[in-house]
Amino acid sequence: MKSGQASKPHDSAQSSKHGLLALGTGKYLLLEVCKSQAGYYVGTLNSDGEPYTRESQEYWPKQAQADAALRDGSWTQKSSL
Repeated sequence: MKSGQASKPHDSAQSSKHGLLALGTGKYLLLEVCKSQAGYYVGTLNSDGEPYTRESQEYWPKQAQADAALRDGSWTQKSSL
């Protein structure tokens, strides 16, 4: 993807249950809803349960919103770390 070009929303029909950015670092980690000071996001956790990658461009104020986005694929995959 060209720099500055926005990626398309995550397509649940083609969705991976694993983080693409994490995979790019050689780690095969499941997508999960994670929390930061900015809000909830779709990301991955390392083997110690610590945040590893933020995969979604979006942050959501409520966990239920992030859960729904992950479940139905209505989130946008980040193109780089």
